[in-house]
Amino acid sequence: MLETALVAFATFFATLGPQDVAVVFATLTAQNSTAEKRRIALRASLIGGALLLVFALAGEPLLAYLGISLAAMRAAGGILLLLIAIDMVFARDSGGTSATPEEQAEAEARDDISVFPLATPLIAGPGAIGAAILLTAEAQGNWTEIAVVIAAMLLVVILAFVLMLMAGQVQKYLGVTGVHVLSRVFGILLAALAVQFLFDGIKESQLFG
Repeated sequence: MLETALVAFATFFATLGPQDVAVVFATLTAQNSTAEKRRIALRASLIGGALLLVFALAGEPLLAYLGISLAAMRAAGGILLLLIAIDMVFARDSGGTSATPEEQAEAEARDDISVFPLATPLIAGPGAIGAAILLTAEAQGNWTEIAVVIAAMLLVVILAFVLMLMAGQVQKYLGVTGVHVLSRVFGILLAALAVQFLFDGIKESQLFG
């Protein structure tokens, strides 16, 4: 269970990127009052967490309904997470874990940014959603493991909420370099996990005998 918890936490931390969420939040809410920032952060965390929870719980039934094997999901998830990990290691903005420049520009013109771009695609983005489906499907109906994965996922969402409340301090102490260093470290870990998922998917598919 400890291994499952550590893998889930590292995967969600890398794909969700709480530190990146906090930096974007600080930029987009610079003119808001403290009370408004708290309300936006709470609403974004609740909506983003709820979206991830839906995909985590519905992931395996959805795969079965669509006729997608776990081996295919492992391989596809591994490829997606590897692409995200490469962007993290090279400190490139990725639509898988953050808002694109176009999305951020659109968000700056909005009065309420809690749903877009905070809840999605920053908190519940393609990478985090893919990880939620993949990790819960990996549990293969073991509800104890599924509960551990969901707990790790919600812990990262809570961490994102806390960092949004401390966004000013995060931006001040970490700076751009600090955020990139943290992203690179978790990007390396995510790359290793992604390759393992890919290897497991190929092995289970028995494509090569």
